[in-house]
Amino acid sequence: MLLRASAKTAAAMVLDSSLFLHLTEQFSHMHGHRPSPSESRSWERSIPALVNALNEAGLGNVEVLIEYALPLNSKRADIVLAGVHPATGEPSYVVVELKQWTEAHPDEDDPALCHVAPYKHPVLNPLEQVRRYCEYLINFNGALAAHSERVTGVAYLHNATEFGVAGMREIETDDLGRLFTAEQRGAFLDHLRTKLSDRHAGAAAADELLAGKPVPSKQLMAVAAEEVRDREQFVLLDEQQVAFRMVLNAVGKAKRSDHKEIVVVTGGPGTGKSVIALSLLGELYRRGIAALHATGSQSFTKTMRKVAGARKREVQDLFKYFNSFMTAEKNTLDVLICDEAHRIRETSANRYTPAAHRTGRPQIEELIDVARVPVFLLDEHQVVRPGEMGTVSEIKAAAAKKGFECRVVPLDSQFRCGGSDAYLRWVVRLLGLAAGGPVTWEPDDRMQLLVADSPEEMEKFLEGRRAQGYGARMSAGYCWPWSKEPKPGDPLPADVVIGDWTRPWNLRGDRAISGAPPSALWATDPAGFGQVGCVYTAQGFEYDWSGVILGPDLVWRGDRWVTDRAASKDPVFKRSTPDADVDRLIRNTYKVLLTRGMVGTVVYSTDPETRAKLRELVGTQRELTTV
Repeated sequence: MLLRASAKTAAAMVLDSSLFLHLTEQFSHMHGHRPSPSESRSWERSIPALVNALNEAGLGNVEVLIEYALPLNSKRADIVLAGVHPATGEPSYVVVELKQWTEAHPDEDDPALCHVAPYKHPVLNPLEQVRRYCEYLINFNGALAAHSERVTGVAYLHNATEFGVAGMREIETDDLGRLFTAEQRGAFLDHLRTKLSDRHAGAAAADELLAGKPVPSKQLMAVAAEEVRDREQFVLLDEQQVAFRMVLNAVGKAKRSDHKEIVVVTGGPGTGKSVIALSLLGELYRRGIAALHATGSQSFTKTMRKVAGARKREVQDLFKYFNSFMTAEKNTLDVLICDEAHRIRETSANRYTPAAHRTGRPQIEELIDVARVPVFLLDEHQVVRPGEMGTVSEIKAAAAKKGFECRVVPLDSQFRCGGSDAYLRWVVRLLGLAAGGPVTWEPDDRMQLLVADSPEEMEKFLEGRRAQGYGARMSAGYCWPWSKEPKPGDPLPADVVIGDWTRPWNLRGDRAISGAPPSALWATDPAGFGQVGCVYTAQGFEYDWSGVILGPDLVWRGDRWVTDRAASKDPVFKRSTPDADVDRLIRNTYKVLLTRGMVGTVVYSTDPETRAKLRELVGTQRELTTV
């Protein structure tokens, strides 16, 4: 929040020009850079329009919260007005979305979107925008959890005419989203008077809102519990059930005795870590226990949001990122489920982090501090980037430093790779991640392993499997440069070049282009076949058939693997990254890629000597085209 003041004080600050100076200084302090010209213009033009309206309506004592940060989220509401409801005498809050637009037109296909000059692409209808802000605030501010009626929302287009926004009100259905224009200024003042009393100051209401704990509401948890229960009936076996019960027991202990306990669940690919995470989430919500799910992977979090929140959009907000808790108070949550915890970073700070939040505090400590029972689910062999700290030893050390108990539950049985423990052992020994060196593959009835002589042969084989109804993807080591995202309608750049065979990488961004799905959906959208995935889009997912291209960054020479860091195009490797770390991370990368398949894996190496070694280990096989 950049400023909290009464409407009367804010109006005085507008008159003496101190308001914009204050906002600029606060923004620079919080974000480490000055606001953009467009942001400054919006303050200078929109805020006076609102505070003048408030004072004209006799609401000078209402509290104005400018750039209010939504809980556990990087989004900010333009304004939240805090006051007392004139009829009930209870606290009342109006979320205001301010727009300088003079005109806007709803999208023909989706009225929740609109078109505004000079934007080239549709943007969210401000009615939908403010409604979502209201719903999020109700769902994640403890002061409002049982009082949803206290929140309303308005979009104030103070430069627009009624004609200029004709059609925008098609989605105006309730008090969480009402739209007013310059021509409706009188109606806007009347509306504000029905929500905010002119007889009472809003300071106490603002205090209550700002003191509200950022936890998911009981209503939201009930919706999520129903969604998870209706979508998946998970049967947890053996050590999966042990891990599940240990977390629930730790939660019970924490509730009874102000106790804090850390649970670490370790397991290789397909051992059911994410199944445990979702099962826990559903059970905790059924019990009304405040919990959130978090990961360090954009692709994984977006897919979880899509799967668990497809029918109930508000459920998506329960899935966060590891860096969402930088400013959260200690023990805000009962449980935080950290899935894919091997992706934990040294700190949560990145180039977008406000200067005031760049404390250097370890991300592991933030995750431990925010919940009474932090749960970490991880696979240490899936650490693939420098600076990833998600290991059992790191978590144990952080727990010991704070004097907390830390329990570790290993998962052994696995359900990916056809449930073939033999295949997983083969992969880790192949890559030197387990003692003993590479061994000959002994085929079992659970997992198929094949070696291709060319990428063309691999792709043709996988296309055949798709024709039979299987899912399939191709992935590769990060050994080819990655072009900039093409413009909509342009062909995808064919960056992965092996002889005459060329294919594009998966997309980087959040939009589908030329029929290819956005980055986060490459592994789950059938249209992902045809682009080559990298470890960052494949990690955490599974598909029936996996085609893996070993690039020149890992080759077999004589009796050992040799890593060539110069062959890697991954920008995460810096000159300062030690050779030993590069070697370990490249091997982990291929371990991830080789363990995505549920039915079978086809592997190809760009290096002839490496292909020969793979053929030697895999042994005789039928022709790929006839398998």
